[in-house]
Amino acid sequence: MAVDGHQVHGQDIPWLLRHWAQHRPEHPALVWEPGDGGEVRTWTYADLERETLRVAAGLSGRGIGRGDKILVHADNCPEMVFAWLACATVGAVAVTTNTHATASEIAYFAAQTESVAAITQPHYTEAVAASGAELGWVAVIGADAPEAASATPHIPFADLQGDPEAWAGREIEPLLPFGIMFTSGTTSRPKGVVHTHANAVWAGRSGPRSIDLTADDRYLIYLPFFHVNAQSWSFFSVLGVGATAVLMPKWSTSRFWDVVVRHEITHISLMPFAMGTLAAKDRPASKLRVGVFGMVNTMLDKMLGLKVYGAYGMTETVIHAVTGKPSEHLPAKSMGRPAPGYTIKIVDPETGAECGVGEQGELWLKAERGVQLFLEYYGNAEATEKAFQGEWFRTGDMVVLGEGGNVFYRERDKDLLKVGGENVSAREVEDVVGSVAGVGSVAVVGKQHEFLSEVVVAFVIKNAAAPDEAALEKTILELCRERLSDFKVPRAVYFVDAFPLGTLDKVLKKELRTMADERPAV
Repeated sequence: MAVDGHQVHGQDIPWLLRHWAQHRPEHPALVWEPGDGGEVRTWTYADLERETLRVAAGLSGRGIGRGDKILVHADNCPEMVFAWLACATVGAVAVTTNTHATASEIAYFAAQTESVAAITQPHYTEAVAASGAELGWVAVIGADAPEAASATPHIPFADLQGDPEAWAGREIEPLLPFGIMFTSGTTSRPKGVVHTHANAVWAGRSGPRSIDLTADDRYLIYLPFFHVNAQSWSFFSVLGVGATAVLMPKWSTSRFWDVVVRHEITHISLMPFAMGTLAAKDRPASKLRVGVFGMVNTMLDKMLGLKVYGAYGMTETVIHAVTGKPSEHLPAKSMGRPAPGYTIKIVDPETGAECGVGEQGELWLKAERGVQLFLEYYGNAEATEKAFQGEWFRTGDMVVLGEGGNVFYRERDKDLLKVGGENVSAREVEDVVGSVAGVGSVAVVGKQHEFLSEVVVAFVIKNAAAPDEAALEKTILELCRERLSDFKVPRAVYFVDAFPLGTLDKVLKKELRTMADERPAV
């Protein structure tokens, strides 16, 4: 595939690391806040490059090289970051997977990407082993590699750390894939989104400009590193300007302000579940000034005590594709305007006609694949082809174009649910529930939830062979827990005699969502 060589010529992830190791060797690059009373550790840019090269040498020594896929199944920790960067350094591809995944989901991720080895943590070794994935070895982050019920050799992560001087380097290939993340769409199986080195370079160049991140700023990363927000929006934005990333294992309400104040945090990704903590009346004075969110809203600025920057994007866009700054004085709840490098149009999904000002339609994006947009869905040419209409990527998000080119978010295809920041395919859950004997028909929707925004619930019509409702619900939930990540498992099963139907007998999920919200909280 052709690419604008002047955008990314001579640049990749190892080049970015080397650049800052040379120009800001003593500046903090990564700070680890373990959250368990453990030691806070700091790596400068010189340290970060050296640690990455140590693991790169170890991977190379085990025969890992260009194009090999490594399953990285771990919670936020420094070793995960080093392994992720080291895979990119040797030309391999880190397949970063959701740690809530079940053994069957891990098996799918490994098989779909043809992963040859894995890097994980002690508490995930059983799930990786139970997946039956055909792996050459599993490296376990920790002091020792525990025994696992698997014929696959398990080694300590320390065995991957070789001599950094032993890595001889490789030719720079901007369009070489470096990572795969799985994202749920409205189809039943997650799709592996392929990111290239050029995508990372672009994120590092574009991201900081969108959120006014400078070399002396500090970005707190509390979202899981297997998400694009942590990887691209946060870490690559930091790497793009030589700033500092402060990494936590996960969100902590009790420790948030302590970390923000002590580490002089300036930037965070703003999630709904964090807003209560930020809006607390007894919040301390701090240097926190930017929250990256989906829209500009001056009311949020006042409530949260920081500047809310609008930023729209998805795994497939790598970084923010629509942006808005408070200083631009945009209309309330605007996502902003297209970021440099992206062209948009809004299309009526029924007629295919381009929408005018004030008309709702699907957001389409045009940009260079492998640079501003993802390269492809790995091993799924059909899904890749379906995602594009010629040069245009179809986001599936419904928006309205306002006066002055402002974009306003409306809603996403409701077959894609958002549970506490995690994407859930309604179709995927319906396929599992529908396989249970006794289920005649099933429709899965999101039910409003105070903390998680929404949770999964299932409406079920029984067939003639169904047992009593209590027994059938138990069987449904047990199978879902076995086959699906916990955030995908329905919080409730509602038995009904019929679904509300529209034209052509289409299930009216909007009415089902209303019915779900009228039921008791779950």
